[in-house]
Amino acid sequence: MQTEQKTIRVMLADDHPIVMTGFAMSLAGEGMDVVGQAKTPDEAAAMFAELRPDVMVIDIRFGTELTGLDAAEDILKKFPKANIVFLSQFDQDSLIKETYRLGARAFVTKDCDPADLATAVRHAAEGKLYFLPQIAERLANLSVRGDASPQSQLDQRGLEIFKLMAEGLTNAEIAEKLNLSTKTISNISQSVKEKLGVHRQAYITKLAVKHGLIEP
Repeated sequence: MQTEQKTIRVMLADDHPIVMTGFAMSLAGEGMDVVGQAKTPDEAAAMFAELRPDVMVIDIRFGTELTGLDAAEDILKKFPKANIVFLSQFDQDSLIKETYRLGARAFVTKDCDPADLATAVRHAAEGKLYFLPQIAERLANLSVRGDASPQSQLDQRGLEIFKLMAEGLTNAEIAEKLNLSTKTISNISQSVKEKLGVHRQAYITKLAVKHGLIEP
């Protein structure tokens, strides 16, 4: 006698209601139970703790300082066995690698076939990884050629300063924002430029956009 499959409880987190509604309808059509929909990273973390879904599908980009990566990191610290699927319209190599480094079960793009999202959720619910073919290929290429991203080459403080440099802030503005001396920022920013091999503002911004650190 065949045992009845347990309905997968899914939580969604995205700051675009229309997008979230579309995915909710798609997953419900696959027989899944969408138990919650969060609109901010903070709300996602709180809702996950309250609902404890089988799988959370979360966007990377939100119109806030926090991102889906921040929310996932917070959740995984408290619930190491949480099953998280990342969803994004951006598919930079560094973003893909970062999601799996954090402990994601899958990374799918927003233009994927709804069936692919459902498959990713089913795999995640079983604690398995799921790779779309193009994502698997890019991760394989990254492991072969190495990761030259700012995330891999800079420490946390250097990366923070690099992002502010990419947004066009001067050393004095960065120093004020981080409550550090201008000399300290000047030394760190120079070191950052040398490590990454970029010195002109346009190239700094372009590099940050390429690796998903700031919005295009």
